[in-house]
Amino acid sequence: MAKLLPVLVILVGILGGFGAGLALRPVPDPAGSAESPEATADTVAPDSGTGRADTEIIRMSDHFAVPVLEGGTVVALVVVNVSLEMVRSAADLVAVREPRLRDRFLQVMFDHANAGGFAGVFTANDTMTSLRTALTEAAREVLGPGVAGVLITDIYRREV
Repeated sequence: MAKLLPVLVILVGILGGFGAGLALRPVPDPAGSAESPEATADTVAPDSGTGRADTEIIRMSDHFAVPVLEGGTVVALVVVNVSLEMVRSAADLVAVREPRLRDRFLQVMFDHANAGGFAGVFTANDTMTSLRTALTEAAREVLGPGVAGVLITDIYRREV
């Protein structure tokens, strides 16, 4: 009996795992589509208006912290997280040129802050569009035409 106990424990474990796998399997699509979400993701055009279906989103490795000055004094700190929408064939450039890209993005954000872009209602559509456009132009200067767009994924301002 003592030799049979380990075999029974293993058998119960295997059957339990099989049962859990059956119970937790994904529910089939009611439309009957055989395609997985991963398969359809490559066929959907990106929202950036480029019309390219061969892009991917690459998140920058760290956030950007931008001081907001009034009269030479720091009054707030704006933290921004950015992702790049890149043509797949050019996506490898981001890792290689990230230090130069971060430098250029910081300069764009400092200019934006100095022009009052992070004052008042800094999340207004016009303000965010001008920042996004300036970041996209800067990214294209560093990475080339493979940049489809820049996405601002998080932004918040903290008063100091």
